[in-house]
Amino acid sequence: MPVASPVSAPSAAPRRLLSDWRAKFVLLALIWGMSFLFMKVGAEALSPVQIALGRMVTGAVPLLVILLLRGGRLPASPSLWGHLFVSALLLNTIPFTLFGYAAHLIPSALMGIVNASTPLFGVVFSMLLLSDERPDRDRVLGLGIGFLGVLTVFGVWNSLGEVAVGDREAVVGMLFVVGATACYGIGTPYLRRFVAGSAHGALELSALQLLLGSVPLVLLVPVLTEAPTDLTWQVVVSVSVLGALGTGLAYVLQYAIVREAGATVATTVTYVAPVVAITAGIVLMGETLRWNQPLGAVVIILGAALCQGVVRTRHLALLVRRG
Repeated sequence: MPVASPVSAPSAAPRRLLSDWRAKFVLLALIWGMSFLFMKVGAEALSPVQIALGRMVTGAVPLLVILLLRGGRLPASPSLWGHLFVSALLLNTIPFTLFGYAAHLIPSALMGIVNASTPLFGVVFSMLLLSDERPDRDRVLGLGIGFLGVLTVFGVWNSLGEVAVGDREAVVGMLFVVGATACYGIGTPYLRRFVAGSAHGALELSALQLLLGSVPLVLLVPVLTEAPTDLTWQVVVSVSVLGALGTGLAYVLQYAIVREAGATVATTVTYVAPVVAITAGIVLMGETLRWNQPLGAVVIILGAALCQGVVRTRHLALLVRRG
């Protein structure tokens, strides 16, 4: 057996590290958590639809490159194209645009907090649209707790008549994020119902989904916007990283985690990403939050964990007894 040289030994360690699903999990949480910061930087010079288009295109390119290198091909079924187009609208085009609007109004950390409600909408629409999804005690309780957390983040105890202009903008920005998470909630069961049974792999489906979702934005951007005049390298890099990592590589990592550790483990990335978003926003962007917003994030995450079966009420009861 040949002995590894000093040069080859260091390069083998990263490969072994990245082969572990735990490393992929941490990397995915960092990428998704940092995505809100990249959106905020992109909003300094780009309109919401421009951010969405840049994210879609730079996300599709690495997936297509990987697909070509593997000798794969895009699906050819017209019906599958139709379902993937609808999925792209719900999971990419519309929510990415709504996030772009939110980035002009609220801090990146707050975007990450509200986005933590995504699993709640996923459970609601899955129960409505999928016959094999049924409500149980934990899910109902989790939904109640989760949406209580959303109300806490919004600070609904404030009278609307007393809210300042800046606060009104914050409410609108948070509503944009809620709209985006609702789209995710509808799009996920739609994808599961009409696309998941396809014989094509995740890479082919994801690449085609991003390409189809880019078409409406390609048509809308010239009509609704003008070419940016104060485009900086920071904006270009942020949007490119947002697409290539937050949209392109994130798909590959997510499917790898599902394959290696299971769907339940993969969904828990949603609970870690807000922590990354809050930390990045405060440390790197100098953002500030009100006391109710991090508290609401904790409540949302608890509710989402109950909804998805990551935490059970019997486990909580056992902890309370032990405490």
